[in-house]
Amino acid sequence: MSARHFLSLMDCTPGELNALIRRGIELKELRERGVLFEPLKGRVLGMIFEKASTRTRLSFEAGMIQLGGQAIFLSPRDTQLGRGEPTSDTAIVMSRMLDAVMIRTFSHSMLTEFAANSRVPVINGLSDDLHPCQVLADMQTFQEHRGSIAGKTVSWIGDGNNMCNTYIEAAIQFDFKLKIACPAGYGPDAELLALAGDRVSLSTDPREAVAGAHLVSTDVWASMGQEEDAENRLARFRPYQVTPTLLDLAAPDVLFMHCLPAHRGEEISEDLLDDARSVAWDQAENRLHVQKALLEFLVEPAFRA
Repeated sequence: MSARHFLSLMDCTPGELNALIRRGIELKELRERGVLFEPLKGRVLGMIFEKASTRTRLSFEAGMIQLGGQAIFLSPRDTQLGRGEPTSDTAIVMSRMLDAVMIRTFSHSMLTEFAANSRVPVINGLSDDLHPCQVLADMQTFQEHRGSIAGKTVSWIGDGNNMCNTYIEAAIQFDFKLKIACPAGYGPDAELLALAGDRVSLSTDPREAVAGAHLVSTDVWASMGQEEDAENRLARFRPYQVTPTLLDLAAPDVLFMHCLPAHRGEEISEDLLDDARSVAWDQAENRLHVQKALLEFLVEPAFRA
């Protein structure tokens, strides 16, 4: 039987995604009650990081330990990938020694090539195209605070980046309306937009996109690998800063999310993370819980009754 991978939200059915969120909430409650739950004792997760990380590394490493397993951190300088070994060769060897691999990388094609040659599950910890684990945590956070997101309106403000692309996938899978506001020329993936159909609308007006929204989300204007274009982006994106005043145009019970790290004074105003409508800290914590649910779902327990 071939391994089950998680490179995109589209790799699961809507039912499976909602089950992961419910399970993430259950695992969070177990941890809060101090209940020891170690279904992955004896299992090992390999973590390849080509991009720097705080939340992704902590959440996967701590999550695997809490589930009874272990995690191994690998940067390009720690492996032969950094010296030119083909991705396919690395995947074949690593998947003979590990029980799952999480990869945080630039090129999404590196993920797909690795997965095609891996006999164990491969998880997308972030690529330039998609960030599915983060949006799973976002969906769990909304569920905890407001209940089902189905039928709601979500607003994405800023760059049409990997997070924006994944929100388009989420709109399809979780059945909500998504309104995106990006500067001209900085929109999301055109194929994903076409796939989403009338679930998703794209404009250059943040005020229109936020109007009536139940969830407003944003991200930094210049992601890792875009540093050379940062100054130009600052000028182009300035009208897209999310502020408490902009949130006032949304639904009365709106939630604000940011995947972090945040650049206060750029994509958000200095005070926004302190606003009562912001749930960014819950959102960050939920990376741990929903990824534990994902690991439990993908990785076969070491021992079965």
